[in-house]
Amino acid sequence: MKVNDCFVSAPGKAILHGEHAVVHGKVALAVSLNLRTFLKLKATTTGKVCINLPNIDIFLSWDLSELKQLIPYCCAQRVELKCLDPELVRRLREFVGAADGNLDTCHMATLAFLYLYLSLFGSGELPSLTVSVWSELPTGAGLGSSAAYSVCLAAALLCTSGAITAPLREPDHAARWCQEDLELINSWAFRGEMIIHGNPSGVDNAVGTWGGMLRFLAGKIIPLSRVPLLRILLTNTKVPRSTKVLVAGVKDKINKFPAVMTPVLDSVDAISCTCEKVLSDMTSEPITGEHYNILEELIDINQHHLNVLGVGHPALDTLCRVTLTRGLHSKLTGAGGGGCGVTLLRPETDSQVVESTVQDLRNCGFDCWETSIGGPGVQQHSPLSVKDEVLEILNRY
Repeated sequence: MKVNDCFVSAPGKAILHGEHAVVHGKVALAVSLNLRTFLKLKATTTGKVCINLPNIDIFLSWDLSELKQLIPYCCAQRVELKCLDPELVRRLREFVGAADGNLDTCHMATLAFLYLYLSLFGSGELPSLTVSVWSELPTGAGLGSSAAYSVCLAAALLCTSGAITAPLREPDHAARWCQEDLELINSWAFRGEMIIHGNPSGVDNAVGTWGGMLRFLAGKIIPLSRVPLLRILLTNTKVPRSTKVLVAGVKDKINKFPAVMTPVLDSVDAISCTCEKVLSDMTSEPITGEHYNILEELIDINQHHLNVLGVGHPALDTLCRVTLTRGLHSKLTGAGGGGCGVTLLRPETDSQVVESTVQDLRNCGFDCWETSIGGPGVQQHSPLSVKDEVLEILNRY
């Protein structure tokens, strides 16, 4: 099998509105972050398969002869794309030493890679290759880093297997796949997410695949055709939290006080729908300060609702207070209870205000980046379109 070198990237994600409400059949809006995961797939003649993830200190390799022993348990040709092959999962857990349930970040990332690799190549010749991944996204912060990883893996391995065609053509520096190929990438990325998370919603990998903004309601994911590119500050409070515990806490509040909490969820749903309309208007008419006024009000209202739902945290209150002193509006993104928050930046926001705000937040012990939301999903790149610092890291391997 001829293997061509391949560079791909996929974005992280933030929940703009609708945290926790989506669990109860309400609308959530998920948006892509312009912080990306980059993957380089390189053909080799070593007779080995190697994976390097320097973000989480994974540097592993296997002889093809080792992996070929697992092929009889790989049933890629007859397994539905939305299902995992439980026997292959069990064998892989034994293979990587995670059969006892020891599924830390390293084990999960390794399992996802091996599962996709063997599923896509197990019916034919196993190629010798090296996969190196570098991410601008912090892990475990609720920003979809695992989904971006799974999307990159799926795109690169599908391209290498010949299941989809590389879209990049001279003289372009970056290119997107067609809709049919994106759907296939998303399906395989969802499998990677199932390996890592067990029962994912599919939102994170869909954002990583299509980018932009997605509407999520009752399990149905609808990519929105046009969204404006918005500047934001992304802040990681570095306060650990458990999504499972936070979701259970919201459910408990609703069960105890249904007459109180149900209107809150209805209001969050209305916020999501109103925000969606405003963002849509911003792509079809001249953007005005009033558009940003409405978005800022919705951010403030939604953050208060999330505190009522019990998923706030003093660190997130600090984030909102610090940014408001600079005239900026913030809310949590994801499960809450710590984790990350987003701050909307107007086009006219002065760079000195941004720099001062970032420094204020870092003085609180937070990590903070200026980035944007609404950018493209998974892409194939030429080396010329990959940042020098990322390219330098990927080229080490």
